[in-house]
Amino acid sequence: VQLQASGGGVVQAGGSLRLSCAASGSIFSINAMGWYRQAPGEQRELVATITSGGSTNYADSVKGRFTISRDNAKNTVYLQMYDLKTTDTAVYYCKMVVLTTPRYEYLYWGQGTQVTVSS
Repeated sequence: VQLQASGGGVVQAGGSLRLSCAASGSIFSINAMGWYRQAPGEQRELVATITSGGSTNYADSVKGRFTISRDNAKNTVYLQMYDLKTTDTAVYYCKMVVLTTPRYEYLYWGQGTQVTVSS
């Protein structure tokens, strides 16, 4: 199973970006999906998660500005980001809990996509 993240880039403060992360390979189903980020010199932190049932969870710092969603038919998770701030600058990583068979699930990470917000 491979996760391919895309959609990062350079944007001015107040702008928007949409990240995507698609899973491919031997997939039976996908449970939780999420986005994390890591700024230089900082630890990786949770941004948002979404369960297979569609329940979402957000870091306080992004509530009201970011929206996580998923397309199960495409094995894809999205992160719509509005009103971006310079403090959102980081490498964004997707994570998925993938069942490769009905009995076995594994945790996979995407390769990361850089988001840079300029002032």
